[in-house]
Amino acid sequence: MLVLLPPSETKSDGGADAPLDLAELSMPQLTETREVLVQALVALAADGEASQLALGLGPTQADEIERNAKLWVSPTRPALERYTGVLFDALDAKSFTKAQKSKALSRLAMGSALFGAVRAGDLIPAYRLSGGSKLPGMGTLRALWKPELSRAIAAEADGLVVDLRSGTYQQLGPIPEAVIATVLTEKPDGTRTVVSHFNKHHKGLLARALTVSRAEPQDVRGVARVAAKAGLRVEVASDRELIILTD
Repeated sequence: MLVLLPPSETKSDGGADAPLDLAELSMPQLTETREVLVQALVALAADGEASQLALGLGPTQADEIERNAKLWVSPTRPALERYTGVLFDALDAKSFTKAQKSKALSRLAMGSALFGAVRAGDLIPAYRLSGGSKLPGMGTLRALWKPELSRAIAAEADGLVVDLRSGTYQQLGPIPEAVIATVLTEKPDGTRTVVSHFNKHHKGLLARALTVSRAEPQDVRGVARVAAKAGLRVEVASDRELIILTD
């Protein structure tokens, strides 16, 4: 099973590992596109105004441009530690036991606008690039990554893929056969609406449940059983969709 998480805009600083080595990342078939994008981001960082425009940054986010300028030389850390935010708070990787961390390294991957996708243990620097960004002189990221990203993820997976990426990142490398999760709020009158604020939190809880479980789900019903055992209220909507309900 491969659980595919979205990246986060926020990322931890620093790291204790050597600078980026693209040849050491998982899914080596993506190396050429990764190098093109890293080189483009480093070059773009030389122009602060152009960086702000292309990356959707405000005047107080110069540190994000500096991160991109140092992509080849800044220290790295495992992707599982690099990404932060609501989903990763709910995943709570810091609390994993040694056995659970081993499962995380084998079961978790993260989508990335810059790297396509990385395994939890891949060593990456802090960077800024969103799935909807368009770099000067280049096509859209969707055009750059398709179809090679889909093929790379499919080759990496050994069995079921649970795709928890947001729509933007799913479009970079679609996995049609993957199980997806939709988070809905159920009101007292029974009506349901799509959740925005707690969406990442509940997907993080699902990712945690799938990571630490001894089970190895083979389909959406297996995913539902793991989620329910972890205390999540879920329904199977179809062979490819799990509904997570909140009050």
